[in-house]
Amino acid sequence: MAAATLSLVYEESRRSAALAALRSGESLSSVSRRLGPSRATLRAWREEAPRDADPTACPRCTGRGLDSASYAHLIGLYLGDGCLSKLAKGVYSLRIACDTAYPRLISEATESIVAVHPTRPVHLTRAAGCTQVTSYWKHWPCLFPQHGAGPKHLRLIELADWQREIVAGSPERFVRGLFDSDGCRVLNWTGRQVAGQTKRYEYPRYLFSNSSGDIMRCCQWALDLLEIPWRMPRPTLLSVARREAVAALDRFVGPKT
Repeated sequence: MAAATLSLVYEESRRSAALAALRSGESLSSVSRRLGPSRATLRAWREEAPRDADPTACPRCTGRGLDSASYAHLIGLYLGDGCLSKLAKGVYSLRIACDTAYPRLISEATESIVAVHPTRPVHLTRAAGCTQVTSYWKHWPCLFPQHGAGPKHLRLIELADWQREIVAGSPERFVRGLFDSDGCRVLNWTGRQVAGQTKRYEYPRYLFSNSSGDIMRCCQWALDLLEIPWRMPRPTLLSVARREAVAALDRFVGPKT
């Protein structure tokens, strides 16, 4: 089946109404409920450069402000299921591959891209079982210096110092991006003998799977920042299974939806 592309652009009238409401003192939550755009989108609209500003302006090249929390989330998504591709005239596409069965993941990936690069639309390209969340920009390599030829697990992946600083400020968002892409929350079970009968007990745990040792170390580092214990059942699989550690991840990751 041919993929269909949907441009996600809010109507200018709704954007103007939302900004007017925010300037009048109405809260983000109230405007979101009344007009529809998410809090992240409203925040991006409020903080983005004026409409007559250069739409290609790059935070790294110009010093323009960057939504750090959204960028930390986007780094996690990129390291898991993202890629950059060079197109004509020096333009790059950033693509985040999402399972179509999880609309929250698609929505949050879209919102993080909009918050980081608010002057251009985000596109959804749907195929069987997969939705590509895509944005075009000449400056995506400036924000993702990890870009390079070949699969990530076959090349060096390191966070630049400025990226590590951003992640250290929002480790929860970074971990959410990683687990939303290459992680999952599962229910394990075990059997115990109680009064001569075998009873089944279920307990949740989180798994993060990635073939890149460098990306795995990024995940371990972020979990250490959050003081969340983890273990490695095998080199490509990280497990968070302690009850208090699972409860901590439940507060800002949770099951995929």
